[in-house]
Amino acid sequence: MPHLLNATFYTSAHERWDLPKHSGIEIAFSGRSNAGKSSVINTLTNRNHLAFVSKTPGRTQLINFFQLASNQFLVDLPGYGYAKVPEHVRQHWKSLLSNYLQTRTSLRGLILVMDIRHPLKPHDIQMLDWFSSTGKVIHILLTKADKLSKMRANITLQKVALFLKEFYPQCSVQLFSSITNIGVDDAMTVITEWLRIN
Repeated sequence: MPHLLNATFYTSAHERWDLPKHSGIEIAFSGRSNAGKSSVINTLTNRNHLAFVSKTPGRTQLINFFQLASNQFLVDLPGYGYAKVPEHVRQHWKSLLSNYLQTRTSLRGLILVMDIRHPLKPHDIQMLDWFSSTGKVIHILLTKADKLSKMRANITLQKVALFLKEFYPQCSVQLFSSITNIGVDDAMTVITEWLRIN
């Protein structure tokens, strides 16, 4: 799995026509603002500042592409669900994200990041609905698992897994912590498998 450690910034897109054209594979990362998405990307790539970690929710407003190999990319999508973002900006993100998630042919799967203390919020469900319609795979990372006791974290994991089994059977889920490295190897295994050429 060392190729994840080769990640470098490739390009950013603010509009549909800015999206790069290539024949490779993309793995997208999405999540509510402040759920820890940038920290997840930095942890998985073993880079401190590859993805910008902001103390201000809603700061990331571009689709950022990071290249792993000649035809492999990680894609950092704008965080969603932050109330203080102006309405016109929110609508732009919504249009750009839904278009990307539903029509991007190079997109292999979605890593959906949720704070384990606040999983399955309405915007998370909307994201699941948007992407589920494509039939592509989704893997959920319940981040900040170190913030809960092991027992409480596992109870939350079981509840989310049962919900997904009933409503989104193509989804898988796991615990994750960028602080204690809980679940890092498991997440890397999932991503590496998705990146393989079938």
